[in-house]
Amino acid sequence: MTVTTQIDPDGMPRSPAFAQGVVHHGGPTVWVGGQNGIDADGVLLEGFAEQCAQAFRNVLTVLDAAGSGPEHVLKLTIQLHADHDAAAGFGAAMPVWGRHRTAISVLKVAGFAREGVLVEVDAVAAIPA
Repeated sequence: MTVTTQIDPDGMPRSPAFAQGVVHHGGPTVWVGGQNGIDADGVLLEGFAEQCAQAFRNVLTVLDAAGSGPEHVLKLTIQLHADHDAAAGFGAAMPVWGRHRTAISVLKVAGFAREGVLVEVDAVAAIPA
C-alpha cells in the first residue's frame, strides 16, 4: 500500500529538496517531537553543523523506533537560530537524512528553551502497514 503521495502542482516550482504537499493515504502516524543536537547522554554538541546532523539523527532514531523512516515523512519543520545560514544547515543534514522529499517549513528563530541550542527539527510520518 502506498502511504504517501507527493504533490507538486502545475504552475508551482518543483524542488529536488521538498514537495509542495504530501497526501497520507491512511494508517497510523507518528509525531516526532522537536529534536535538537543532543547525543544519547543529553550532551549538546558543539557547532551548528554538528547540531544539525545530530538533530536529524535523533529524528531518524524516533522514526525507526516507531516502525517508520524518512521515506514516510509527511512534514518536517526545521527551526534554525537566526544567526545561522539555512544552506549550511541543509548541507550538514543531507548526509544524514538523504534525499527524501517531503513537505517542509524552515523558520529562523531568536532562540530556544535550552541555552546553546541552534536547531530543532520535528516531523510527522506515516507508519507503513
